[in-house]
Amino acid sequence: MRKNKRLTTVAAALSVALLLTAAKAGDGVITKENGMTVINTTELTHDVKGYQSPTPVKIFIKQNKVVRIEALPNQETPKFFDRAKAILTFWDGKAVSQAVKEAPDAVTGATLSSEALKKNVRAGLEHYNKQQPKKKRK
Repeated sequence: MRKNKRLTTVAAALSVALLLTAAKAGDGVITKENGMTVINTTELTHDVKGYQSPTPVKIFIKQNKVVRIEALPNQETPKFFDRAKAILTFWDGKAVSQAVKEAPDAVTGATLSSEALKKNVRAGLEHYNKQQPKKKRK
C-alpha cells in the first residue's frame, strides 16, 4: 500500500514539473534546433495579418545574433509575398538588441505583407528578449 502511494506521489510531482517546464519554455514559441534558438511567431502573433492572412516567421538566433529569418506558410498572394519576404534578410547577422530596434522600409506593391512581416519579427525578438535571464549590474 505504501509503495503505491509513493509511486502516485512521485508521478504527480513529475507531472507538475513537466507542466511547469513546458510553460516556462514558451509553450512552443521558443525551441532549439541545430544549436540555435528558434522563435516561431505562429501563436505569438496570430492576429498580425498581411493583405489576406497571418504572416508568421521563424527567427533563428545563435549567440544572441540573428542567423536568419524564414517566412512560414500563409495565404498571401505568392507573387506579392515573394517580394515582401525579401526584407527578411535585413536582420541577418545583427545582434538581437540591435535588430529589435531596426526595420527596413516596406516593399512597394507588397506594403501590407511586408509591414506584417516586420511586426512578426519585432514581436518574436521582443519575446526572445523577455525570456533571457537578466544580467546583474556591477
